[in-house]
Amino acid sequence: MDGDLIQVVNRLQETFTAIGGHSVDLPQCVVVGSQSSGKSSVLETPLVLQLIHVPASDGMRSSYPEEYGEFLHLDRRFTDFNSIRNEIENETFRVAGQNKGISKQPIHLKIYSPNVINLTLVDLPGLTKIPVGDQPSDIERQIRSLVTDYISKPNCIIMAVSPANVDLANSDSLKLARSVDPQGRRTIGVLTKLDLMDSGTNALDILTGRMYPLKLGFIGVVNRSQQDINSQVPLDVARRSEEEFFRSHPAYRNIAHRCGTKFLAKTLNQVLMSHIRDRLPDMKARLNTLMGQAQQELASFGDVAYMGHEHRGTLILKLMTQFARDFVASIEGTSFDISTKELCGGARVYYIFQDVFGQALASINPVQNLTVQDIRTAIRNSTGPRPSLFVPEAAFELLIKPQIKLLEPPSLRCVELVYEELMKICHNCTSSELQRFPRLHAQLIEVVSDLLRERLGPASEYVQSLIDIQAAYINTNHPTFVQDSASIAVHMRESQQRKPLAPAVKQHEPSVDSDMSGAPSEDELDDQKHPRSIAMNGAQESKPNNPVVGQGRARPGEPGAPGGDSLGPNGQRESFLNYFFGGPSSLPIHDRGSASGLGLHSRLGEQKPNLLAGRGGLEGNSAAFDMKSLDHYLEAESVPDDEYALSEREAVEVNLIRQLITSYFNIVRLSIQDLVPKAVMHLLVNFSRDTVQNRLVINLYKENLFESLLHEDEALTKERQRVQALLEAYKEGFNVLSEITFKPTST
Repeated sequence: MDGDLIQVVNRLQETFTAIGGHSVDLPQCVVVGSQSSGKSSVLETPLVLQLIHVPASDGMRSSYPEEYGEFLHLDRRFTDFNSIRNEIENETFRVAGQNKGISKQPIHLKIYSPNVINLTLVDLPGLTKIPVGDQPSDIERQIRSLVTDYISKPNCIIMAVSPANVDLANSDSLKLARSVDPQGRRTIGVLTKLDLMDSGTNALDILTGRMYPLKLGFIGVVNRSQQDINSQVPLDVARRSEEEFFRSHPAYRNIAHRCGTKFLAKTLNQVLMSHIRDRLPDMKARLNTLMGQAQQELASFGDVAYMGHEHRGTLILKLMTQFARDFVASIEGTSFDISTKELCGGARVYYIFQDVFGQALASINPVQNLTVQDIRTAIRNSTGPRPSLFVPEAAFELLIKPQIKLLEPPSLRCVELVYEELMKICHNCTSSELQRFPRLHAQLIEVVSDLLRERLGPASEYVQSLIDIQAAYINTNHPTFVQDSASIAVHMRESQQRKPLAPAVKQHEPSVDSDMSGAPSEDELDDQKHPRSIAMNGAQESKPNNPVVGQGRARPGEPGAPGGDSLGPNGQRESFLNYFFGGPSSLPIHDRGSASGLGLHSRLGEQKPNLLAGRGGLEGNSAAFDMKSLDHYLEAESVPDDEYALSEREAVEVNLIRQLITSYFNIVRLSIQDLVPKAVMHLLVNFSRDTVQNRLVINLYKENLFESLLHEDEALTKERQRVQALLEAYKEGFNVLSEITFKPTST
């Protein structure tokens, strides 16, 4: 009955190996030793050798010989043991390669014979120090790693082979065995080459356990010599020679009954069966745990019962609903498997709005692309052929509209980033059950992707329209802009007051508006009595009764108020820029004269020399004037900003326009920063979240698509079959071990 224990373990070992159940630690004997220690022939891969005792023939003819071998990887019986040796070498080359490398894939060999007892051994590659021939440079590390993997298992019996003609202190096998079995409870020592020891020496102290104590002791053997192998001496002859050696040796004859290959095989059989009986409870507990793990893994693949024709619609609807719930939960932040390492889902959308989009808008300089030439050209173009008495409002609108367009690229990119994040959420909405059906999963993603692409267009168009709306109407009556304009005016007045006053204009000097007699005109006298604006050359500021720059600011809509649309006393349209420069009669006499073209070089020609210079003037030779020379002065040349020699008025105009553009741009920027996220949430995020379930049902819940959508992944199907087979093997092994536990053991 004890022999059945080894047979059961062998059957379990074969079953688990065939289905990949290497996690089962079954009791086995592992042979460890250095090369040339007498362990075995040189191997590069583990050899699992199962010795199976079969009854001897009763004289009747049998269809098979009494002794034969079988490999697990071949469906064939070998009766010639030389052929078995050749097949071991061929299979070693196949799994380990031709360069004598090491492979962890074992070779399984069964030997059926009436001359053996039931025993299973795992013969490992011999320990080596240096690579030989074509062996890898790290061959020692590879072999030690392989051996350690086997002997470190608690259910392993270590058979440490050492040559007797070498000092035991240098035994690599005993040293490696002690590292995993320091108390020597599951290590049995084997001494070989006792017949090759020096004359007058023996290994009696080792064999009796006085030198190196082991719980399972030491057993001495004498193997066939290389000459015997070459001469093909039969094994039975070699065994008789071994028995004669121990009986006749003066040092070993008293312990001859505990030496030799037969005694070693019998001892290993008894140790292995005893070890199996001791480890049965642990083996059952381990198999019970593995069954639970396999059952849980099998359940993760989904219930096969729902694959029936009558349940297909229910299964698809269930998977659709779960997919939609995962999509919505990721956006709302209510998912159960929320990452703690990085932002995802709805939190990522918020990050795009607040950080990415907000920083992109904040990084825009409202006047970064406006040069002095751009501003001055805009002022000139807005006045046409007429000289201007003040900075025209049309120039401000002409300059601010392109600047507002700077907000369009980051706004559209914000929409794209949110769209990309929703696409990521869609692709991440998967479960282990949904992975069973790759076609259904792909279709779910495709439907949601189409929905998101459909919403990307309207969202982008609306966001772009927000920018166009801001540029369509420049609201200079905006309360914040009016307040900023007042602050700018105060600052400019303070700056003008700190400048030295320009020389006073003589009253008797004729001006453009005075009559030929030299007397001041009525407008000039009126200007002298009631100055209304800031003189651009540093003249005195307006009196307090001026409604714009006096003690209080006129309300919007009133004459002189910033942004007002009423007409001034002289019929001129009041604009918010009049707030700084007043009406047409507000300039001092000399400035108005300059504005009329007599003294102010702030229009075409101020940077240019006299067009008639060098030609003698009209009085000199008007007929000889070459009109083509005008081309030289009308050519558009790019002049750097630092080379422009601005007049004082132009400097104030440019600075004023820059400040006003910055003020109004900031107002628009804040509005866009608030409206774009709202538009994206309404038109893209919320719409997709609310309609995803209906869109999935409308597009995919069709009976003619059920069979195609529920096509399982082939690799997953094979994996489920493997786990199912593994579960069945675990159950079978558990049942077998349970039966053995209750069988009475022989005395």
